[in-house]
Amino acid sequence: MILGSETGLVPMKKDQRGYWEAIAENTFPGALYYYRINNMIDRPDPASHFQPQGVYGPSRLIDHGSFVWEDQDWKGIPLHDYIIYELHVGAFTREGTFEAILSHLPYLTDLGITAIEIMPVAQFPGERNWGYDGVYPFAPQNSYGGPDKLKVLVNECHKAGIAVILDVVYNHLGPEGNYLRDFGPYFTDRYRTPWGDAINFDGPYSDEVRHYFITNALYWVSQYHFDALRIDAIHGIYDLSATHILKELSQAVHHKATELGRKIYVMAESDLNDVRVINPSVIGGYGVDAQWNDDFHHALHTLITGESNGYYQDFGKFSHLIKAYREGFVYSGQYSRYRKRRHGNSPKRRPPEQFVVFSQNHDQVGNRKHGDRLSRQHSLEKLKLAAAAVILSPFIPLLFMGEEYGETAPFNYFVHHSDAALIEAVKRGRMEEFSSFGWDGPIADPQEEGTFFASRIDIALHQQGTHKILHAFYRHLVNLRKTTHSLRSISKKEIDGFTENRCLSVRRSAGEDEVICFYNLNDRVASVSARLRQGTWRKMLDSSSSEWGGDAPEAADRVIESCDGSASVSLNPWSVAVYRRA
Repeated sequence: MILGSETGLVPMKKDQRGYWEAIAENTFPGALYYYRINNMIDRPDPASHFQPQGVYGPSRLIDHGSFVWEDQDWKGIPLHDYIIYELHVGAFTREGTFEAILSHLPYLTDLGITAIEIMPVAQFPGERNWGYDGVYPFAPQNSYGGPDKLKVLVNECHKAGIAVILDVVYNHLGPEGNYLRDFGPYFTDRYRTPWGDAINFDGPYSDEVRHYFITNALYWVSQYHFDALRIDAIHGIYDLSATHILKELSQAVHHKATELGRKIYVMAESDLNDVRVINPSVIGGYGVDAQWNDDFHHALHTLITGESNGYYQDFGKFSHLIKAYREGFVYSGQYSRYRKRRHGNSPKRRPPEQFVVFSQNHDQVGNRKHGDRLSRQHSLEKLKLAAAAVILSPFIPLLFMGEEYGETAPFNYFVHHSDAALIEAVKRGRMEEFSSFGWDGPIADPQEEGTFFASRIDIALHQQGTHKILHAFYRHLVNLRKTTHSLRSISKKEIDGFTENRCLSVRRSAGEDEVICFYNLNDRVASVSARLRQGTWRKMLDSSSSEWGGDAPEAADRVIESCDGSASVSLNPWSVAVYRRA
């Protein structure tokens, strides 16, 4: 039965497929209601569009047609033009709301960002959470501002020329306020995820379960005008059916994109290193448009930091970074010490625009003992090198909020549960999950309000001291990528790695325009000889110059003359130099 504030009890009837249905008269937008199950317990709607009183309160009816959109001319942007800025709604501003982000859109457009990626906003318990404990997949978080404020944010982003990506979670639901099991066999004990029972995508009644999540994807791109969905941790999605759920979901989203006349993409987070995820469906793939590439991060991170614990034990060789640039995955069938088995397959034939790369993101910062960013422990020179390696790469670059000016606040793991046993289990689980990193001693308490407050960034820092220099450098890199034809072109060109002195050259070209980027991942000056077309090559960038806060001599002459198809360049420690053929 439906139990509404205006309707009272409305009996429901069960159809042949197992769905219960009824027509409730005299309802209106804003009305509150529950479902009463077996005349015993009241539960919010599992497809609730808004939970104004949180995960335990009643659902509210929403009239999506009443919102006035102003983005009718927005058709989206090509995937190869995405320059992504990942943010957490609660920690991006002091207010922690959708509305508060609006005042920072000019800052993001000035930086050159073309897409923001919002960490999950599906209703979770309490007022603070990373978002991966959501339990109402259709309901925007009440403490962030709810449905209309989220629509305003997307609308204003589109008016500013910024695409919006939503992080969605289809591998599990959070532990608190999760009543989906009361409504049907949405979960299965045939598989286990690190977060509990897996979603039932291939067992009895799985057609209805698949419909629920595919409908959710279509809901976000149609009712909220999102330009892309980033599907969290697909390695926690289990499906042995003839048509994998990711393939079916991707096809549904692409069909909706055609219907709406907009560019809409599906991205995935995956540690499977399985090219089937991004292969087109016509050759047996899932047809996902792009995926996050952790291998690129790990290869770069270990060389910059020297870390070798946890999953970093599989990385640390300079050849790993070379392969990440050339192919995407580092592990494409080789033995992994961390996994104690062979791992991955080859993505050689996939274009670079299908790989999202980064030097930092919410996982790689937040899943550290102290939630510390690179800026907390490493020099300005290393930060600039990491930025250039990502932004000037042939892949899709992603920045994590605050990295562009060297934010020093940590990004801790935080929750706001109400059950004491669950709170203790979360603390214990954090320590157990990352035991391979050798964590000892206390970590920030995820439940404490101060842990969340400490994670909020302060964008005003970008105007101060070294932060200002780093911010200007990021802005310059983004501008180079957007305005230099060969850097804007998404294609794998010549990539040479010089293992003996840990230097890398990446040659990019588009038509007659040609650029070469030299990277020195050493504590000392290094000389590199590279193959260059004959002609005059003018320096566009030297990260070690005084302009960017460096105190070393100029890395090389401002002009390189290549007469015999080669040239030699001297690079300062932890620096990047970029030349363009005149």
